[in-house]
Amino acid sequence: MKTFNLCFLGFGNVGHALVRLLGEKSAEMREEYGIEWRITGVATRRAGWIASAEGLAVESLLSGEFAAGSSSSQSKSSESSESKSNESSPTNVREWLAAARCDVMFEITSLEPLTGQPAVEHVRAALESGAHVVTANKGTIVHAYRELRSLALARGRHFLFDATVADMPVFSLFRECLPAARLHAFRGIFNSTTGVILEEMERGRTFADGVRRAQALGVTETDPAYDVDGWDAAVKTCALVNVLMDAPLSLDQIEREGIRGLDAEDVRAARAAGRPYKLVSRAERDAEGRVVARVGAEQIASDDPLAAAGGTSLVINFELDILPGLTLTAHHPDLRSTAYGLLSDFINAVRAET
Repeated sequence: MKTFNLCFLGFGNVGHALVRLLGEKSAEMREEYGIEWRITGVATRRAGWIASAEGLAVESLLSGEFAAGSSSSQSKSSESSESKSNESSPTNVREWLAAARCDVMFEITSLEPLTGQPAVEHVRAALESGAHVVTANKGTIVHAYRELRSLALARGRHFLFDATVADMPVFSLFRECLPAARLHAFRGIFNSTTGVILEEMERGRTFADGVRRAQALGVTETDPAYDVDGWDAAVKTCALVNVLMDAPLSLDQIEREGIRGLDAEDVRAARAAGRPYKLVSRAERDAEGRVVARVGAEQIASDDPLAAAGGTSLVINFELDILPGLTLTAHHPDLRSTAYGLLSDFINAVRAET
């Protein structure tokens, strides 16, 4: 039975949900996969770089009772605290990983769509230190997928990211269950925030009301503009193209238009006509084999596979050479759904070591 040291870079709502799920699934992981775990590092803007190789107390982490810059205040034993008390606290990601003796790093910081930083550097540092990396940050795939994949292979580590797109196990599905299947095209609704806003507008409320509703549900990016202007959907589209279609598409090659320009009357009329607006992402190979991608508002007919996406629900329809219409739907995903993507990647990353 091996105990893995886990480090959390970013510890917001998703991080808290993951810690709770780890606790809930501990017995199953121990009995079915021979996996034990302890949290040895947490890093946030507010608290700084916190590390204790002996382990941090889960209850204290969930309650937020840790002091900025402390490397020992959450350790499970007074002996650990005493042994760390005279050591200087980590001041950067590489020092932090070393102090925590990290086996698996969860990179769950906020999305920065234009460069993917500092998440890309975080992942690079963790792989170079010998840790597996599990991320929910889409920017790492869009801006550095091939580099980080090659680095992981060279170091004998895993770089996994099932929690990045639509709260569905899309990447592991293709990796494990669809060998030799060629993806020709996909269409999807990848952003919950815009779905909530459009439905609020259909009910006669304002765009701003919709944003507030989405924020109350906890589905928006830190900056809601990333949702409503189509950045979040474009980044997810770019990630799918890069990984599943093996095409080096950059974010600026995706035609992108959000939902700000939609007229409220038009939104209500479209719903009344049975063809509501949705923010749709699409990508396909053209006659020359190049991948063309777009994100924008489209009207969806009732018999369209994407019509299954209501409220916060998300859906993807794939066109493959052997499966012309494979559709995945996540009905009302939440923080627990995202946390499960991280948990499953953790298990898959380390199961060969137990």
